[in-house]
Amino acid sequence: MNGFVLTEMTWPEVEDALKTARMAIIPVGAHEQHGPHMNESCDAVLATEMAKRLATALHPEVLVTPTVNMGVSPHHMNFPGTISLRPETLLALLRDMVESLKRHGITRVLFLNGHGGNQSTLGLACTSLTQELGVACYYAKTTAAAKKAMKEHIHSTLYGHSCEREVSEAFYLAPHLVRPERLEKGDIVSGGRWEALRPGNPIQGFYRYEEMTRNGCIGDATQASYEIGQAIVEEALEGLTAAVRELLAGPVETAPPTPEIA
Repeated sequence: MNGFVLTEMTWPEVEDALKTARMAIIPVGAHEQHGPHMNESCDAVLATEMAKRLATALHPEVLVTPTVNMGVSPHHMNFPGTISLRPETLLALLRDMVESLKRHGITRVLFLNGHGGNQSTLGLACTSLTQELGVACYYAKTTAAAKKAMKEHIHSTLYGHSCEREVSEAFYLAPHLVRPERLEKGDIVSGGRWEALRPGNPIQGFYRYEEMTRNGCIGDATQASYEIGQAIVEEALEGLTAAVRELLAGPVETAPPTPEIA
């Protein structure tokens, strides 16, 4: 890879990179249970690996910041090891990162997210930080652009966490995350209130993950493969690369910073 990755650079190298870099990618993950067959660092690691590949594709116009390794995960807290941030904590951390990047001349930021529980907070971050700091902020889920590969390879009705999709991505991007000998299907709890609160229903709301799955998984991880991961990741990267290039080709669209009231 030949992208600009801040954790692997000296300050003179960063100074040189800032001559061409016009956007920062901030990988955002989580530290939470992923069933019996995936490391709890999964979301942070996958977000990091996707960010590095995206930066390579867009070199030399973007750089990658250190990863935010924890996220908004209260729904997983009853499984041992999960560490969750409050939404306001994540928002404050991202504000400080974006403000620091602005000091170095970066006026576009992409939050590249590996954890669904972060999405609403990242939406708020983009709305508020764009207005407060005058930096154009965007957010994207790592594999949201892989619609064709998902349709072709993912057949579980319920999937999205330590399932055939996520385990396949890990097989391709970071195989050390997976315990292949322990792969399990999701042990789903039928008839719970969670069924009425899932996306696609008229009302959304909070529920804990153990209300939905006894082993912390959904979908069918036993169907995961390196090949499925490759198809998903490469299609997602192609879509993300095209979308970011379009943003970089246009003007920096930001609201002026909100004035301070004396």
